[in-house]
Amino acid sequence: MRAPAFLSPRKRILLGTAGIAGGAAVTEVAGWSGLIDPRLLPRLSTVTATGVTLPLDQEFWTHIGATLAACGIGLLIAVFTAVPAGLLLGSVPAVERAVRPLLEFLRPIPALVLTPLAIFLWTENQDAKIALIVYASWWPLLINTMYGLAEVDPLAKQTLRSFGFGPLAVLLRVSLPSTAPFIATGLRIAVSITLIVAVSVEIVAGGMSGIGTFIAQAGSANDVERMLAGTLWTGVLGMAANALCGVAERRLFPWRRARTELS
Repeated sequence: MRAPAFLSPRKRILLGTAGIAGGAAVTEVAGWSGLIDPRLLPRLSTVTATGVTLPLDQEFWTHIGATLAACGIGLLIAVFTAVPAGLLLGSVPAVERAVRPLLEFLRPIPALVLTPLAIFLWTENQDAKIALIVYASWWPLLINTMYGLAEVDPLAKQTLRSFGFGPLAVLLRVSLPSTAPFIATGLRIAVSITLIVAVSVEIVAGGMSGIGTFIAQAGSANDVERMLAGTLWTGVLGMAANALCGVAERRLFPWRRARTELS
């Protein structure tokens, strides 16, 4: 079966822009034609105009800063705990078999379900939000690290062992570099998850700063335009974070792109 043709970043941007423009045109026409009541769902042009003015509001930047700070702290904690745990579980089958039932029990539980428990355990709402971010972003990092270790070339590890290198040296010199692209993929997934969890917790729990709180407050005041404009900014932040992760992956692991072009 022939692999799909590789699309350059410029073509992907053009196609993505065309898709967004097409969707925007459909919603705009629906608003102007009366299919959608603008009082219930404002037109995209109106929401966009409101969104453009939001950066002029200092309070809005405070909310964005609170969300991004929680995402950054939670993601760092997840990286420095989930990756070593994945390396341990992927390298020691006995440990992996011992903890697998616990992992399979915890992994399907959504982070939002644990919101009341997190608020009970951490009196500071910001700490509770960070804890939930860590929990949600932990899984893609752990699973991708373990999967990456399983894909390491056994011949490369055996060659290093034949030269007298111990297990730790094999892990650091062969297994970890080979697993790095998989860890990067897990990190890219985790970045999106952190933003989703942070905004969702801010909306559900309340009592904290963040863009989710901004959206909830605008909704409580029946200010639909500002509510949707805040939602629009959430999407922009998510797209920007995903794009930055993509650029970093291409810079750090250029051979993956070459392999895609040759496949």
